[in-house]
Formats: sequence, structure tokens, C-alpha cells
Amino acid sequence: MAETREFEVIVYGATGYTGRLVAEYISQNYAGDLRWAMAGRSADKLAAVRDEIGAPADTPLVVADADDPQSIADMVARTRCVATTVGPYQLYGEPLIAACAAAGTDYVDLCGEPAWMRQMIDRYGDQAKESGARIVFSCGFDSIPFDLGVWFLQQAAKEEFGEPSKRIKGRVRAMQGTFSGGTAASLKATMAAAARDPEVVKLLLNPFSLTPGFQGADQPPGNTVDYEADLDSWVAPFIMAAINTRNVHRTNFLLGHPYGEDFVYDEMVLTGPGDGGEAAARAVAGDNSLGSDDGPKPGEGPSKEERESGFYDVLFVAEGEDGQRVTVGVTGDKDPGYGSTSKMIAESAICLVRDVPDAPGGILTPGAVMAAPLIERLEANAGLTFKRES
Repeated sequence: MAETREFEVIVYGATGYTGRLVAEYISQNYAGDLRWAMAGRSADKLAAVRDEIGAPADTPLVVADADDPQSIADMVARTRCVATTVGPYQLYGEPLIAACAAAGTDYVDLCGEPAWMRQMIDRYGDQAKESGARIVFSCGFDSIPFDLGVWFLQQAAKEEFGEPSKRIKGRVRAMQGTFSGGTAASLKATMAAAARDPEVVKLLLNPFSLTPGFQGADQPPGNTVDYEADLDSWVAPFIMAAINTRNVHRTNFLLGHPYGEDFVYDEMVLTGPGDGGEAAARAVAGDNSLGSDDGPKPGEGPSKEERESGFYDVLFVAEGEDGQRVTVGVTGDKDPGYGSTSKMIAESAICLVRDVPDAPGGILTPGAVMAAPLIERLEANAGLTFKRES
């Protein structure tokens, strides 16, 4: 990609709740060091947000609208990477994907919509390879802590076992914070799409929906309540597993199956031992609030204090052939859906542009294109930790 483009990163959707947080993070941490701009549908709203977040008065503003393809094309031609928070992506995302794939412009988003992602892979994957565009979905809480957590653990497994583990568990130990309104809207849009199209249902049910032409080993169902003796805890379904597990398998696929073609991975929530743990697990399993009309709305979100007090802690367990185990913990210091996610997508965009500029194009995952340098960035700048525990 030409080094002479006007911007390194454009934040598209900067007047939305999450986009504003991304712009604020970049302004506070990279002002004067990064050539960046804020983009959205309204110049007046962009200027107001720029002033509200304390960004420099000369921060460039770019007017672009998904309903105006020429404005999208003009925007992507000016930058090396677009970081977009404009979702649900299945409703608003394709024009930007098409423009980036055509122009050789890098792209990062917060997508957790696997059926739409597969459709974009089929439609634009080859063009992105040809143009050199690195299109990277799921650069927030879904799915960076999980995709990179598995990658990080596999490096430890190779040291301990002499080879990667064929079986890894992801277990959420603790989490405080809310899922984003965008996540809730994406879930509703996905369910509506499934009701219209049986092919969408097939993609949603297939753990290998993001690995075209490859179908791996049977995977755990992930929708049960059970007791795991090795962890002395009951486990419950984890709502983000539907996207995270597919991204992990896609990373393995894109890297040439270093985890093995028979790799097995699942994610659950740990709720503790005993009767209390079982009751908590059943309560988690029965919680449908994210998809209800009372759930968070796009553009809405928690207060700064709520974001600052949030956190998450995920355990990853690798099993060896002889009963050996290696464990890794991944933590984040802000609420997952907003505070941590906004930092992760910003660092992903900068990592693509600055740390892996020569990586080939295509529709990729964080783990496949920038695992080690992104982990380094996230630990240095974004409040995440990746630590081997045993």
C-alpha cells in the first residue's frame, strides 16, 4: 500500500457511542504521533464530538455515509486503515468492505456476526488478497482476548509438550460490565436473517462456518450446564462463544492448521463448585436479556465510572497427550463491551499499519495476521495481560 496516503487510520462511526470512545482513546494516546481522522455522516456532529472528547481542534473530519458509495470510496482512498464501529455490520457494513477490498485499504471492525462474515469472505476474500487489503473482523472483546489467548497458550504448549495442544478450553472466570448495544443489535439482526434464510441457519450451527472447504473434528455443544471436576466448578454457556470459537478455528485454518486439523476448542463460564455453583450456572444458561427488548440499545452505554470499574478474567487450559496441562490467564482492566473493546480496535488498526505493513492481504483474523505484535501492544497500552499460570 502506498505510504503517501493522507491518513494512517480513520475512525468511521466516530459520533456513535463506541466510535467516540475509540476516537477519544486515539486522541489521548496518539495525538501528534498518528495521522488520523474522525468520520461519520454529519460534519456538525463530528465537530461536536471532537470538541467534547478534547481532541485537537485541527483533527480532520471526514463525511461518509454507507448509503452513499462514492463517499465511502473517497474515504477509503485517503487512509491506510479504516476502523469501523458502524453496525450491525450485516445491515451497514458491506459497502465499506467492498470499497476497502477494491482500494487495498486495511479494515478492522467489532463484528460478531459469523454468517455475514462468511458471506463477506466468499464475496471479497479473493479481491482483498489481490489488492493487498487486510480485512480483519472481530477486533474487540469478540474475539481478541480469546483468539490471541489460544494463540498465546499454544506457544506455551509447544514449549511444554513439544507440540501444540489438540484440546483447549476457554473458561471465563470473572467478568464485570455490560455487552454493547451493538452486540445486542447484531444478535437481533442475525436472528432476523436466520428467520428469512435457511442457509444462514446452517452457517450459525456450523463451528467451521469461517473455514471454507474445511470441516474439522466434532466440537463440544457449548449449550449445556455441567460440572468439570478438573476445575472443581460448574460451567454454563458463554454467549460470545458462538463467534469466538469460529474465529479461533479460522485462525488455525489461515495459519495452515498449526493447532492440528483435529483441534477441539470450546468456551464456557465458570460459576463455582457446589449447589451454589450449579444454581448460578443454571441462571446464566437461562438468561436471555441480551436479545430482549430491554437489552442495551445501539448508541447507549454505561457511564465512565461503570466502564472504569469493569474487568474480565479468562482462563485457558491446554491438555497434552499424557494428561499434562498448561494454563494461561488473559485479563482486561475495563468493562469488556466498551472500555476494553475501544482500546483493542484502536490498537489493532495501528498494529496493522505500523507493525505488520508487509503482511499479505485477505480476510483475516487478529491471530492470523498480528498475534505477537498485537499482544505486545495490548499489554503495553491497552490494559490487557497474557500470563502463563502453570
